[in-house]
Amino acid sequence: MLSSCPLLLPPAPAFCFMPFEIEKKYRLTAEGAARLRARLREVGHEERGEEFEVNTLYAGASLDPLTRVLRLRRVGERAVLTYKERGASPSAIKRHREEETEVADADALAVIFEALGYRPALIYEKQRTTWRVAETEVVVDELPFGLFVEIEGEEEAIIIAERLLDLAEAEAVQESYPELTLTYGVRNGGVIESRFIKHEQDF
Repeated sequence: MLSSCPLLLPPAPAFCFMPFEIEKKYRLTAEGAARLRARLREVGHEERGEEFEVNTLYAGASLDPLTRVLRLRRVGERAVLTYKERGASPSAIKRHREEETEVADADALAVIFEALGYRPALIYEKQRTTWRVAETEVVVDELPFGLFVEIEGEEEAIIIAERLLDLAEAEAVQESYPELTLTYGVRNGGVIESRFIKHEQDF
């Protein structure tokens, strides 16, 4: 997702196009995840198969891991830089401002961030499988602290996909993965991490 809006600056002018991410997240049991995967094979189209991600969120300036996020995501040889603004909402369907672009050299970008005063604050790993269902993107995620599914698309399409996948009674999750990492992660030096390979605690 590309945009001409500047990152990490005061609110953009009205003429600036700001893309939004609309999604709903659910927590799954192991049994529920197995049922969901079976249902996805019936009604969905698998797009990218399973991918392993390492997500690094940075702190500095006006960034906040709960509301204003700068994230560098590594997936194999690929890397994506994302800026997100999260607004408070009682609804299970969340709407976030999101700007993102692919990065040619993630390590070089990390060095640039440090030179500018941005430091890694949170790191979480994720196994993700991506599907297309009823004009939505459906991702099944395994993180060290649990199994989840997210449906992203327009609100009406999310509701249709939810019904197709028998998720109407599933437990909706309000917290973002960064929030869950803050809750369940382990402090390693100055960074809170949630990895599949455990690290020694360093408080």
